[in-house]
Amino acid sequence: MKRRTFINLASAASFAPFAFTISGCTSQSKEKSSEKPSENDIKEMTVAEMQQLMQENKLSARKLTQFYLDQIKTIDENGPALKSVIELNPDALSIADAMDQERKNGKLRGPLHGIPVLIKDNIDTADKMQTTAGSIALAGNIASKDAFVVKKLREAGAVILGKTNLSEWANFRSSRSSSGWSSRGGQTKNPYVLDRSPCGSSSGSGVAVAANLCAVAIGTETNGSIACPASMNGVVGIKPTVGLVSRSGIIPISKTQDTAGPFGRTVADAAALLAVIAGADPADPARYAGNEPIPDYLKSLNRDALKGKRIGVEKSFLKQHEAIDSLLKKALDQMESLGAEIVEIEFMKTQDTEGAESDLLQFEFKDGVNRYLAGSNAKVKSLEGLIAFNNTNKAKAMPYFQQELFETSQQKGDLESKEYKAALRKINQVADRLNREFEKSKLDACCGPATGASWCIDPVNGDFWTGYGSYGPAAIAGFPSITVPMGNVSELPVGISFLGRAFSEPELIGIAYAYEQASRNRIAPKFIESIGKA
Repeated sequence: MKRRTFINLASAASFAPFAFTISGCTSQSKEKSSEKPSENDIKEMTVAEMQQLMQENKLSARKLTQFYLDQIKTIDENGPALKSVIELNPDALSIADAMDQERKNGKLRGPLHGIPVLIKDNIDTADKMQTTAGSIALAGNIASKDAFVVKKLREAGAVILGKTNLSEWANFRSSRSSSGWSSRGGQTKNPYVLDRSPCGSSSGSGVAVAANLCAVAIGTETNGSIACPASMNGVVGIKPTVGLVSRSGIIPISKTQDTAGPFGRTVADAAALLAVIAGADPADPARYAGNEPIPDYLKSLNRDALKGKRIGVEKSFLKQHEAIDSLLKKALDQMESLGAEIVEIEFMKTQDTEGAESDLLQFEFKDGVNRYLAGSNAKVKSLEGLIAFNNTNKAKAMPYFQQELFETSQQKGDLESKEYKAALRKINQVADRLNREFEKSKLDACCGPATGASWCIDPVNGDFWTGYGSYGPAAIAGFPSITVPMGNVSELPVGISFLGRAFSEPELIGIAYAYEQASRNRIAPKFIESIGKA
């Protein structure tokens, strides 16, 4: 289920230098050369390849960072004007220089050392950049403290390149918003077909990775906000188990469903980023509480990981769209050829909450955003203040759609109310039902089309959801999902989502990687103006 559907119904930061090699982790390895890479070589390059070239002194973090800064200026600000990057880090080159110096001195922090990363603009960075959730109401909000995920990235040697645009307030302001639009950043475009939606709410993160504006990026998801942009922008997105990645320092919607997660052009790149940002944070009550350390997700990159696996496919998704049917059939055939057993099931029924998800998110949004704003450096300090600001600045803040979700959330009580507790009980039943489905059918994972093909951008009427949404049960249950390119329909990417049980990321990464290596569906965008004008 997509967020719009229910709205309408109402420490693994350090790695051994040799642990991330091209031969083990990339799907598009290039032959070794004594030549330094050109700009065209850097496009579509994997993180492992970047590290190899830096290790061979053929590439530097500064050159890589400058390349992406130039790409952003050429493609994002000018050219197709994707508007996926909302703000650049003025310290990016100096961070890159510091990482290059550390490398020269023999210090290598891990697979993200010197790698440029973009971060969604609802995640705090204690630097010169703002954190606004795309809203002009939060303009000037410079955090006093890094979010936990940002702290982990800095410790890992990543270059914080900038912040990405998003569906304003992570798509939680109106029931007819346009994905990728924010009052601060404007409308993000899909790099494959420019008049099509990038989906959201992590629109900018998905688009930037797809368009080669960064190596990898961080997004957030409550229900579909990583999976949907990954699907529609032809990249890999991992929505982790709730609690595996800390939410502290992230502007919230739901303490029950929110999580941050990685985007990459390959499963290996996304897994490398997840390995860095995962970990227990005492400031997050849903923190990872496993007795074992965070797994080395790179060890899950096994081409034979589908052998002997039972994969459940949602049969209600069949015969909805002939082009999607064709892509799904091909994907299932490829998985079977790798030794998987495909089982037709109906796992989407497990997500039915009778409207409880909408209620839960409104209660938790009010509670969470009031807590965040009260402790922030934003001028607006409450949800009530946000509503008032938007009403006062309606022409700029709400030119296309309104703030009815803000208003209905403001009317909710606190988290001790009977209505909230009843909604939470219904939400918790989704995890139980999904677990029972896994046990009954003896499944290792479930799968289905993440989305249909992207719709045309429509700021007046909002998004036009095209069915599917196989990631929904995992989002509501707090379970992990991984979305991987499944193919293209008339130049538009469509992804397949794999769902697993809580903290089954190692198994899911293996399954997704094996499928990716067999299918090789990732195609770089062509920035086509419109379908029929290729």
